[in-house]
Amino acid sequence: MQLENFSNIWQQGDLVEVDIVDLNDRGDGVGRNQGRVVFVPDTVTGDKVKVRLVRVKPKYAHGKLEEILEPSEQRIRPQCIVADKCGGCQWQHVDYGYQQVAKQDQVVQALERIAGFSNPPVAPILTAGKPLSYRNKVTYPLGRSATGNVQAGYYRQGTHQLINLNACPVQDDRLDPLLAEIKQDIEKRGWSIYNEERHQGKLRHLAIRIGQQTGEILLTLISTHRDLDGLEEQAEAWLERYPELVGVCVNVNRDRGNVIFTQVTHCIAGKSHLTEKFAGLSYQLRSETFFQVNTQSAEALLEVIVKQLDLQGDETLVDAYCGIGTFTLPLAKRVKSAIGLEVQDTSIEQAEQNARINDITNVSFQFGSVEKLLPYLDVDPDIVLLDPPRKGCSPEVIETLLDIEPRQIVYISCKPATLARDLKLLCASGRYELTLVQPADFFPQTAHVECSAFLKLV
Repeated sequence: MQLENFSNIWQQGDLVEVDIVDLNDRGDGVGRNQGRVVFVPDTVTGDKVKVRLVRVKPKYAHGKLEEILEPSEQRIRPQCIVADKCGGCQWQHVDYGYQQVAKQDQVVQALERIAGFSNPPVAPILTAGKPLSYRNKVTYPLGRSATGNVQAGYYRQGTHQLINLNACPVQDDRLDPLLAEIKQDIEKRGWSIYNEERHQGKLRHLAIRIGQQTGEILLTLISTHRDLDGLEEQAEAWLERYPELVGVCVNVNRDRGNVIFTQVTHCIAGKSHLTEKFAGLSYQLRSETFFQVNTQSAEALLEVIVKQLDLQGDETLVDAYCGIGTFTLPLAKRVKSAIGLEVQDTSIEQAEQNARINDITNVSFQFGSVEKLLPYLDVDPDIVLLDPPRKGCSPEVIETLLDIEPRQIVYISCKPATLARDLKLLCASGRYELTLVQPADFFPQTAHVECSAFLKLV
């Protein structure tokens, strides 16, 4: 098929030449030609490429990279041999220095376009640790090859086609030796692999977590059933083979759908948790515990938060969406009292346990949604820390914050668009001023960027 001129009507399947001029928040290259836009995965700003259109709209299209006609100066050779197939990373082909530029720009654009801030106070992006081998937890779907071999890896982007891995450059490299060997052990045991279409079989995922500061490893099989033949024997064999492995667990998930972990976890051998050090404190992390996957970057962001808050020791702090107390506990050591709010009861249990382990007595945790708990606290907080899910805060939470008027608000976000939306609402009345936004690169080799925004009462 010959190249189509963009002055003609676009058709699915057309081949077009595109100059890539930007990267979007999904990680795709943004191509332009004669005023029209094409979004193209696996490209980088400065590329000149040949693209096949796969989804066409009146003013834009999505395309598949067919050929790099002129590579960008920002394009590099990926570290992973399946980087062009695996959906785990989007940007291994992008120079790491330019990844930071793109993420910084992503945050600025969101604040300007969505929130309407002119020259928003965005600090240079915070980088800590390594651009590779940074993930402290991996969760691999399991499958079988055409020849029946057990596979583990990530899905090809936009599909459920499994890309088999024996090592992953973004996971902590101390986990690499386990992956290939554990797949072989599963195969030798003859354990069935779950088929999501037929809802048959047992093993669904393999999850491995490491305490990056302690080296302790926790291995978890996600299965539709706990009863796997020879499981106890195999678990003991794994503990003997891997000295850093402290526990083997099975998380039971019988439900259809994409949710990986349930709250039903059985410890088969060793311990049900590993111990990690964070900000000088000890934390117990279970299989299903949410904990930032980049330990060093999370610690670096916490240091910025402490510095910006300029704590004097007489403050009352509320940590909304507190999880297991990751940020609550180190901040509690610097204030008069702290309260954590969390909708997951198991996270509350772990937060209370972590407080006891570290002998932190000026903190309490409350179970329930932030929407229901925050308006009825029996304290007037000086500081509210927000760390909501990607969808951001609900209107009820924003309304409550404007009603109770804490002196300072810290908003941690993993999605600049929802952060910008909520900052606009908080600052619209003129009662709050945005003083700083600190981007942090928690997820190198991907388009994701973490931010911490600081608001003070005017």
